[in-house]
Amino acid sequence: MKVLVTGGTGAIGKFLLPLLVENRHEVVALTRSASKAGQLEESGVSAIIVDPLDKPGLVAAVRRAEPEAIIHQLSALTGAGNFRKFDQEFALTNRFRTEVTDTLLAAGRTIGTRRLIAQSYCGWPYAHKGGPAKTEDDPLDPKPPESFTKTLAAIRYLEDKVRSTTFLEVLALRYGMFYGPGTAIGKGGEMVRMVKKRRFPVFGGGGGVWSFIHLLDAARATVAAISRGAPGIYNIVDDEPAKVATWLPALAKAVEAKPPYKIPYWLGEIMIGKEGMPIMTQVRGGSNAKAKRELNWTPVYPSWRIGFVDGLE
Repeated sequence: MKVLVTGGTGAIGKFLLPLLVENRHEVVALTRSASKAGQLEESGVSAIIVDPLDKPGLVAAVRRAEPEAIIHQLSALTGAGNFRKFDQEFALTNRFRTEVTDTLLAAGRTIGTRRLIAQSYCGWPYAHKGGPAKTEDDPLDPKPPESFTKTLAAIRYLEDKVRSTTFLEVLALRYGMFYGPGTAIGKGGEMVRMVKKRRFPVFGGGGGVWSFIHLLDAARATVAAISRGAPGIYNIVDDEPAKVATWLPALAKAVEAKPPYKIPYWLGEIMIGKEGMPIMTQVRGGSNAKAKRELNWTPVYPSWRIGFVDGLE
């Protein structure tokens, strides 16, 4: 199948593109960089240089590629982590989720593209109530922190497009927290450095539930979604959602760091803001049952317990 990929030179793309080639897909990747285009060509992937926010240029690129499937993985998250300025840090990613998604859908419609797979997120967007692992049918947070509102609105916009588009098949993959090479939770990554310096404490008891996914498993699920699964939304996470108080000490041990400090809730509000404390104490993770069933996918790293030890490099 001919597949067009946006965001192919990012962290997940470094796993995704080789898997697509290995599975005998004809792959075209978009990039803004001539040097990255050369690297893509050397790896057996055709490259088109275009700015994704240049609507006419992006439409022309899609028409030139004539893909049967589009995989939309664009994000711009380098250095993100200030909860007080969350929407500011995600502003470009939010444009990718809204404007670029609309352009890709419109362009794909003109050439008969069959399926579009877009990147969404599983974790803090869920409502902070009920059990630890949410399904795709559970509601998202009706009252996110003020600094998160635009980012959640962009996620809702993307997922509404999934539900309403009928002229081609659209799937949104709600990835869990990425870990592995090239991520914050990877060798040399920002979160790992903070853990080693004991600058990532357990705030307020650490009751927030996080879901993780190794980049390899995210890429494998994405490849599966090209030909499997009905249109809709899928949580792409491992088998073990876990409280911060559980997974953070395990990560510290895996990277040979001292255990994290424990910080009371009131002090956490001062350190990371009232906006950040729900991430540490209230959020819910996701269930991968639907993805396993409908995509016929099983993670290589079924738990972060294994991945933090074997999968960070």
